[in-house]
Parts: sequence; C-alpha cells; structure tokens
Amino acid sequence: QVQLVESGGGLVQAGGSLRLSCAASGSIFSIKLMGWYRQAPGKQRELVAVRTSAGSTNYADSVKGRFTISRDNAKNTVYLQMNSLKPEDTAVYYCKAAVITSVTMTIGDYWGQGTQVTVSS
Repeated sequence: QVQLVESGGGLVQAGGSLRLSCAASGSIFSIKLMGWYRQAPGKQRELVAVRTSAGSTNYADSVKGRFTISRDNAKNTVYLQMNSLKPEDTAVYYCKAAVITSVTMTIGDYWGQGTQVTVSS
C-alpha cells in the first residue's frame, strides 16, 4: 500500500558528506512521521533522526550537530544531510514512515529497503 524508496548512499572518506533521500508513494492519506534508522553489522537497528509532520525532530546523540533531517511534505520526501562523517557511521540506513493509508484509515509503520553508507578512514 505504501512504498518507500531511498537513494543517496555510497562510499565517502571520513570528514565527507552525503545526502540521503526517501520518497513515499502509494495509498497515503497522511504521513505523521518520517525518519532514518541505521544498522551496522552485528548491531541492532538504531534511530538516527526522525521528523514529525508538525516539524518536531529527534536525533541520536551520536549524530547531533553533524546530521540534519528535513522534509518536503508536498513531495512526501524526507532527507538526511550527513556531514563530518565518521567510520562509525558506516551502516545500512533505513527510511521509516508512520502513515495513515487512504485504504484503511489506520496508521502503520513502513520501511524502505535500505541504502548502504560506508565511511572509510
């Protein structure tokens, strides 16, 4: 019913920058929240940054001051600008959206397929 398509991952040197994008499509009535999580090898998936439709944001302590989440509500797209990247930021980054679908009019969580971010030292 809802699809999330991520783009923008890749390989970058430490200190570099990347910008991730995630576009939502499908039977969307409204999106309450969009954000990013990441999972490094052997670790649990963790929150990176989320943004509500009202504009509230929440960041992991490890990325505060380096990452910025933004959202284009008209395009149902969320962005993650990642600056001053560190090797420990290496992970698969997943987009998540809390969506009320126009089919069921109930809220559910949807995930993208993930995009690899690799930061070399």
